[in-house]
This record gives sequence, C-alpha cells and structure tokens, in this order.
Amino acid sequence: MGDPFDPERELEELLGPIGDGTDDTGEAFGTDGLRRGRVPQDRRSPRMDSTGKLVPAGPAEEEDRFAEVVAQILSRNPEHRIHPKLDRVREACGLLGDPQLAYRVVHLAGTNGKTSTARMVERLVREHDLRTGRFTSPHLVDITERIAIDGDPISHAAFVRAWDDVEPVVTIVDERAAERGEPRLSFFEVLTLMAFAAFADTPVDVAIIETGLGGTWDTTNVVQPDVAVVTPVSMDHETWLGSTIEEIAGQKAGIIKHGSTVVLGRQEEEAGAVLLAKAAAERVTVVREGLDFGVEERTLAVGGQQVSLRTRGGLYADVFLPLHGAHQAENAATALSAAEALLAMPGGTLMPALVEAAFADVTSPGRLEVLRTSPLILADAAHNPGGAQALATAIAEAFTLSRLVGVVAVMGDKDVEGILHALEPVLAEIVVTRSSSARGLEPSELGEIAEDVFGEDRVHVVERLDEAIATAVDLAESEAGAGGGIGGSGAGVVVAGSVVLAGDARALLGKGKQ
Repeated sequence: MGDPFDPERELEELLGPIGDGTDDTGEAFGTDGLRRGRVPQDRRSPRMDSTGKLVPAGPAEEEDRFAEVVAQILSRNPEHRIHPKLDRVREACGLLGDPQLAYRVVHLAGTNGKTSTARMVERLVREHDLRTGRFTSPHLVDITERIAIDGDPISHAAFVRAWDDVEPVVTIVDERAAERGEPRLSFFEVLTLMAFAAFADTPVDVAIIETGLGGTWDTTNVVQPDVAVVTPVSMDHETWLGSTIEEIAGQKAGIIKHGSTVVLGRQEEEAGAVLLAKAAAERVTVVREGLDFGVEERTLAVGGQQVSLRTRGGLYADVFLPLHGAHQAENAATALSAAEALLAMPGGTLMPALVEAAFADVTSPGRLEVLRTSPLILADAAHNPGGAQALATAIAEAFTLSRLVGVVAVMGDKDVEGILHALEPVLAEIVVTRSSSARGLEPSELGEIAEDVFGEDRVHVVERLDEAIATAVDLAESEAGAGGGIGGSGAGVVVAGSVVLAGDARALLGKGKQ
C-alpha cells in the first residue's frame, strides 16, 4: 500500500516548495501556503519597450491564448461521456481548497427548464444586492457563457485565468487517475472546477449551479446546497440515466441533501414519488408546485406575459415576464420559491418591487427567442418530446401565424419521433438539416423519419443550416404574407431540435454570447 495522499506534498512535487511569491513554474503562493493563482505564461516574461516600460499582451495575443486553452479543454472526453464517480472531482476540489464551499448555493437538476429557471434565480438574487455566480450548460455560442459573474459571461481573459488557476491541480488528478487506469478529467469536470474557482476568487455571495447530466454522479454534485431545485423530470438521456421515469428521477434526486430546502417543480406522479422519498430520507423541507406554490394567473402581454405567482410567503401579483409560454410562467414560480427559500425569513416574502424589477430584466437566450421579425424567425433549444410539446403550445399561444415552417436537426441519441410528433401540429412544412455537432443525426436519416410523421410532401432535406433557413423562409412566405412580426400574422420560421442547433442559428443571425 502506498503512502497516504498528501495534497500539499503533491502540489510541492509538481510546483516546487510553497513559499511567498512565485516558483519557477509561474505558480503564485502566499505566506499562508494558499495558492494565489497560476501566473499565465504571457505574464511570466513580460515584454518591455526601449524605455523599460512593460508592454501588455495585445488583443490578438489574448485571443490566441484563449483559443489554445479552449482547445486543451475540448481535447478531453466530452460531457456526454460520463465517469460515474465523484472521487476525482472531490480530490481536485480538495487540492483547490474546496472553493465550492465558499459561498451559498442553489443547485438545480431536472429534464426541462433548468437553464431558464437558473437564470431567473440568479436575477432575483442579484436584485437583492448580492454578488452571483451562474454555471449552466451547454453554451449556445461561446464557451464562456457557461460561467457568469453577476449575470454576465466571464471574459476570454478571465476564462484563461480560471484555467491557469486550476491547471496544476488538473494535472495532479489526471496523473493519479492514469495510475489507476482511469481517464483524465473530462471537459465538463474541468469546466466545473474552473467555475468553482472563479466564483470563490471573485468572490460571489451565491452560486447558482445547474447540473450537467442527472444529479447523483453529476460533477456539480460536490456542492452543499442551501436550496436544491428539481424542475420537471421526463424521459431523456436514457442511455446514461435509465429507461424509466423512476430511474431518471432517482438520478435527479441525488442533489437532495440534508440541510437544504428542496423546491420541486411540477412532476409526473412516478417521478414525484421518488423525489419525495429521497427528501424524506434526507429529512429536508420540501416546497412543491401545485401545493405550496404555482401560477395563479397569466395573460399575454407585448413581449411576454403578465403573471401572478403564489408562494408560501404570499401572492406576487401582476409581474411582467418577458418570456413566452405557460412553461416559463411555471419556471418563474419555481425560481421565485427558490429565491424566497434562500433569502426570505421563514414564511416571509421578498420585496415585491425587487421581484418585479428582477423578472422584468430576465432573459433566456435560445428559448423561444426572436432572432428576426420580418419574417419572424424563432430559435428554441427544445431537444426532447417534453420540450418540443412546450414549444409547440407556446408558439400557438403567443404568435398568430398563418404559416410556420420548422428547421430541425436532432442528436442521434434522442427520441426523434417523439420530438417530431410534438412539433407536427404547428408546422406547415419541415426542413431537416444538420447542426455543428458531430453527434447529430444525418439529415438524410432524419428526413426519412420526418416523412413518416409529416408525409413526404411536407419534408425537405437541406444539408447546410444557412441554406435550410433560407429555404424555410421561402416556404413560409410562399403562401403567407411576409409580415408577421412579433405577435403578428403571416410567415414564420422556428429553428429547433437541439441546443447546439439553436446556438448555431443565433451565431448565423448575428446574436452574440449571452
């Protein structure tokens, strides 16, 4: 049996003696032995001009360094290739000083609505003058969207600093994993460590952390949440989470831990039973949609909807929510209950003015997002039957269109028929294409499945996304007026089927990172 694991010894073997200043690797330490962050290579040997003044790295050099770091991270196992253990992540967190324990946490799991709900919780918390960190996945356009401070994605330079901070520890854990015959830390594990470290370094008061896949073995499940949120659970990711709703709910229930308040979005009976059993075992307070909170009233409004939300604390009436669909109103009620559990006194409410200001400023890119208005082009990240059904219902309610054409690409491991059946009632025709993901179903194969659902005459196969959108616009306008701006009548196009596709469409139509 080898020597017991000694984090300080491991760090010293990799980086040299711990002392004040920096060692020859560029790692910076304080006199208390705590790591102060790795000094990036471009700052270890600063350039000087002829007068001896330092010359900072230019924008081009910074972007080159960012691209280099992203390439290193992307070379690792992708986030869908999971290692169902948390020991390596716990080991890395320990070496970093357990940054995930340095702030209060709202932890979110579920099948649909996690990212929108996380963004709402973050905005509510931030409105109370608290510094926030938000970790969500996947990203739409830029990888830095996953790690946000005070609502804004971190800069490319900050992303590099976060990598430089965790890279020595990642190297240690990788080497130890290799000795055990295990893979390196994955893409998602590294990003999670970077988020934890960036939030502690800021420092934030509250971190809103979304799981990547499931809950029990998800990389983020080393946090100790003050509030655990489970949004609606349905069938998805069966390859990794299980083939029944009970098995999937059991994975999501892994984030429920003693000492937290649990907020449960609306659940199917089977999923609800599993979640409540775990809550009882952990002896936690449970707040349930339909029993303890919910949407009392909602009406359509220009650019969104007006909602009245009931929580344990009371009624928040006539709150404007700039998002479409009944599902977003329910997400808002869930987020408000989570924020109330975190910030309010037991049984108390939040200040209505702060709640109204926060919700009025909420955004959720790629969720029934208007990319253009004439003709209307929408993008939505729906990638399973539940999400597709919510999308179809919201479109029918919020937009009056005489003709809507879909642009669809789907990942190969998804319930393709279920997604298409959910979208079919609202689409006049469908253009199937490919996203930028290598996991996407081939357009020709997707086209064959679509023909079984829509009929051959309503299906078009176009390989390139830009050409697919152009084709869809032509088809939409062929029998409808070209008007149809937001909420108007006429032609419309909706791009849906995967998060990656929604991000591709946003980038193609000039929408930046959010």
